[in-house]
Amino acid sequence: MRGASSEPGFWSDPERARETGRRLAGHESLIAAFDGLAQRLEDAEVLLGLADEGGAEAEEAIAEASEELRTAESVLADLELSSLYFGEYDDRPAILSVHAGAGGVDAQDWAEMLLRMYQRYLSDQGYRWQLIQITPGEEAGLKSATLTITGERAYGNLESERGVHRLVRISPFDAQNRRHTSFAGVDVAPEMGKEAEVEINDEDLRIDTYRSTGAGGQHVNTTDSAVRITHLPTGVVVQCQNERSQLQNRSRAMDILRSRLAELTRRRRQAELDAIRGEQDEAGWGRQIRSYVLQPFQLCKDVRTGLEIGDVHRVLDGDIGPLVESYLQWRRARHERRTRAESASAEGY
Repeated sequence: MRGASSEPGFWSDPERARETGRRLAGHESLIAAFDGLAQRLEDAEVLLGLADEGGAEAEEAIAEASEELRTAESVLADLELSSLYFGEYDDRPAILSVHAGAGGVDAQDWAEMLLRMYQRYLSDQGYRWQLIQITPGEEAGLKSATLTITGERAYGNLESERGVHRLVRISPFDAQNRRHTSFAGVDVAPEMGKEAEVEINDEDLRIDTYRSTGAGGQHVNTTDSAVRITHLPTGVVVQCQNERSQLQNRSRAMDILRSRLAELTRRRRQAELDAIRGEQDEAGWGRQIRSYVLQPFQLCKDVRTGLEIGDVHRVLDGDIGPLVESYLQWRRARHERRTRAESASAEGY
């Protein structure tokens, strides 16, 4: 990676230079953590050796060795957490979209609840996020919304949310107070921008402009500055309305479209590999990944990991950290199974 900086034209691309520098700093930090851990363990071993010799300083040596081991344990826990982020794009910014599914006005209200849950989680975790598109529902809630998120391991932490989310509750829109089941879809992609290696032909695009909705001031609400781009071959639709000019919104929407098409290609390739291996446990789009039950009992359950949380309201208030971590653990275990299977296949077993 250091050699990249000597390539012709490297420094003429500031975005690439920043990304390479960021990745290099991350690798150097990891190496430093391993070196520090090894040094602490070596120091603890020396101190325990001194304690075994007895004498007046034995008690002090044991205390220092215990401190070194406690610090080493903390460093090891951090390294264990870092090992969960092995994905190629885990360090990338993320694009998160929420779409109302089956369930009518209840589903649109549910989509808005999910958006609020993610906004609270992102704010609590110190992420920077921007709402770049929102389409309100006719009666309540929203039909769709898109956030862009930047911060440490943004995509790695939010990948867990991709899929269909199911809500069971007494509908506030039903005069007879009946229990309703609603669905909303969440799509998450790493933001690649102009780095995404996808070819987009102009004839494959349908570009519509419309008047922005929601907050944004007089300019946003009185001009057709918002842009909607439909990629006809795949049906992928992206929208952007937060910029002041139509040209800026179009440029931002194209960056997001490139990211989504790159992610779609990656997921299709992975699905093909899973089909070859005979794997059937991929919780992709169109399959429920998590249920949030408010009636007749309270339970949030992730279908993939099996994690259950009784305090659903806490989850809906943005406390999804345990769900994210359990997914990362599940993802790593799944990756290790795949790696072992591939190794066995390569060896002819």
